[in-house]
Amino acid sequence: MADPLSLFRMMLTIREAELALARLFADGEVPGFIHLSVGQEGVAAGVCSALAPQDSVASTHRGHGHAIARGMALDGFFAEVMGKATGLCGGRGGSMHVADLQRGMLGANGIVGAGAPIALGAALAHQVRGTNGVAVAFFGDGALAEGAMHETLNMAAIWRLPLLMVCENNGWAEFSRSDTQVAAKLSAWAAAYGVRHVEVDGNDAPAVATAAAEAVAALRRGEGPRVLEARTHRWRGHFEGDPQRYRDPEEAGRMAEHDPIARSRAALLAAGTAEAELEAIEMQTREAVAAAIAAARTAPAADWASAQHGAYAPAGG
Repeated sequence: MADPLSLFRMMLTIREAELALARLFADGEVPGFIHLSVGQEGVAAGVCSALAPQDSVASTHRGHGHAIARGMALDGFFAEVMGKATGLCGGRGGSMHVADLQRGMLGANGIVGAGAPIALGAALAHQVRGTNGVAVAFFGDGALAEGAMHETLNMAAIWRLPLLMVCENNGWAEFSRSDTQVAAKLSAWAAAYGVRHVEVDGNDAPAVATAAAEAVAALRRGEGPRVLEARTHRWRGHFEGDPQRYRDPEEAGRMAEHDPIARSRAALLAAGTAEAELEAIEMQTREAVAAAIAAARTAPAADWASAQHGAYAPAGG
């Protein structure tokens, strides 16, 4: 079982990183668009706690939390999102395409649902190569309207691939309620393909970790794909700067009631963890994020001459 204190630390790191990125974006230090996962930290921390080094993860446009929970170095992460040459992808990927193959992080993705078939390929590779690894595809509930999602689960079910499909169900398909965009419930969608579906409270990180660990163990036993649906809340807009005119202001005001970090903190205190220990972790987290940002600010900008590196194979190669 995942250590509750480790889950707390990971969620704090994700939250501090996301809030820092919001400030950096507002100040013009982050190019392009960013999509923050504030409020959804329990899902990323819980699922990734169940993974081993050989496992693979394909993320979404709201993928910062997945990247950090997978163990991506904060220095390289912030440098990448800020478009610096020292970034994990040389500053060429940015927020929506940040990847770290050494960590099994196949990348975020700017196309809704596009990470699922990538994870499918990784799951097939694990099966063929006998790595005992699993692949995880994170997606939002709005992605269920994408045909690639159905094709992915169909193939995974037929070939009994070690694929865990994790739905971060925050109730929104970009700017619309997802239930106005998708007719089928995820449980029925999974059942149609003969795949086991488990629903969990995404704001309860230990519960997510337990459900993910059970699913991953089944995948390693060769029992075929699994679907894990984590009910959670997206505190901020679809993208940073989204005015959220489509959202009930009262709903936004109640977001703190569903805070996975506050819930974790209260549980740790009730279990006997000292307040001073939690405060020390909070301070360490803030300092780590601040140090990574400071390093990124002094790093050189991405070199335009290297923009096509990795896009084309060398001539005659």
